[in-house]
Amino acid sequence: MANSRLQLLVLSNGHGEDIIAVRIIQALQQLPVPPDIFALPIVGQGRAYQKIDVPMIGKVQTMPSGGFIYMDGRELMRDVGGGLVQLTLNQIQSVRRWVSSQTKLGNQKAVLAVGDIVPLLFAAFSSANYAFVGTAKSEYYVRDEAGLLPRKSKSAWWENFSGSIYHPWERWLMSRRRCRAVFPRDSLTTEILKKWPIPAVDVGNPMMDGLQTTLNAQQFYRPDAEQEEVIRPLIVTLLPGSRAPEAYNNWEIIMIAVSALMAGLRQPGSVFHSAGTMIFLGAISPGLDCSILSQTLHIQGWRLCEESPLPISDPDSLTFKQKNAYFILTQQAYNDCLYWGDVAIAMAGTATEQFIGLGKPAIAIPGHGPQYNPGFAEAQSRLLGLSLTLVNQPSQVLPAIQSLLKNPDFLHEIAENGIQRMGRAGAAQRIAECLQERLVR
Repeated sequence: MANSRLQLLVLSNGHGEDIIAVRIIQALQQLPVPPDIFALPIVGQGRAYQKIDVPMIGKVQTMPSGGFIYMDGRELMRDVGGGLVQLTLNQIQSVRRWVSSQTKLGNQKAVLAVGDIVPLLFAAFSSANYAFVGTAKSEYYVRDEAGLLPRKSKSAWWENFSGSIYHPWERWLMSRRRCRAVFPRDSLTTEILKKWPIPAVDVGNPMMDGLQTTLNAQQFYRPDAEQEEVIRPLIVTLLPGSRAPEAYNNWEIIMIAVSALMAGLRQPGSVFHSAGTMIFLGAISPGLDCSILSQTLHIQGWRLCEESPLPISDPDSLTFKQKNAYFILTQQAYNDCLYWGDVAIAMAGTATEQFIGLGKPAIAIPGHGPQYNPGFAEAQSRLLGLSLTLVNQPSQVLPAIQSLLKNPDFLHEIAENGIQRMGRAGAAQRIAECLQERLVR
């Protein structure tokens, strides 16, 4: 017997993409007539889907690269050895089987692809109507509002050889009759895609959803009675990334920068000295071992203390103190770390983009890992523009932050730039409403 509800299959390829897909699913579930939702994570185990009890069709498997194959040919070969080709064929068959069974039941069906060309191809091969949330590409990688970016690398021409960061074969998949909606990650990309017969809709970026905090700034600022002004410490958010062992190596590099900032705090007349104190917020992925990170803190003279200088919403957070500075490590209060930070020292992908999307500046140090290496950091600096300052050495973080704090006009430009490039919150809701309108016959 046919089901009158839309049957929706969600495809995504990567941990970050799974999280974005889940935000859209949760918005769809709030609609008056929500679709029945199924998922297929093309990379990894799909834990984000498991957490919200979305049934998965087909086989899931974690590959040796963890999904970073596009950065390294050797990683791709490891994945092929780990069964990538067989897994991909299995997954394509699973999608087609799902569509075929829904057709036999007489159900309305559609596919939502979240990520890059891989889920988009799966959706196009499915023979069902589909929509695409493009998380991986942005025109900001090759241009800004003023025009194309000057590039030194020889391969740069390839990224934009056809007039868009999206290549002709990707645009062909987006302009098929069965493709009902395309949600690019920013307004500039939407504008460029509209030059072709692509149903691109500018609704913002779901990466900026779900970052609210329950904390109130008034709980924290304290007026200085003598000077009748509000004094508050400088708060530096630390984003080491989420993958071990790379994140541990990144942490060592970030801690060198922290030492330099501590030395700057002690210099009379320095731009930090007037803040009185400094608070470091380590936003640590739940998958990492905090005791490994704490070790570096102890070596650098930080000692555990009971009092916390900030109302962090994590009862298990660890607070350390050195002189009049504090250091908080948390694995549960990620949003608080983004909300409280004045500036970030960043060696992460998504987290850096979200911090900047809140209108704040970040200083990035390229590492040696498979993800946050010099190539990735350089590309991210094009994506995020003036909001991200790239430095080569951790010792350069101190002058970079000093320079930012001396320039309030530039900080204002950074705030506007971050919101423009990453979009305002609420995109998942807008995508859900648009999907219902365009996928339901």
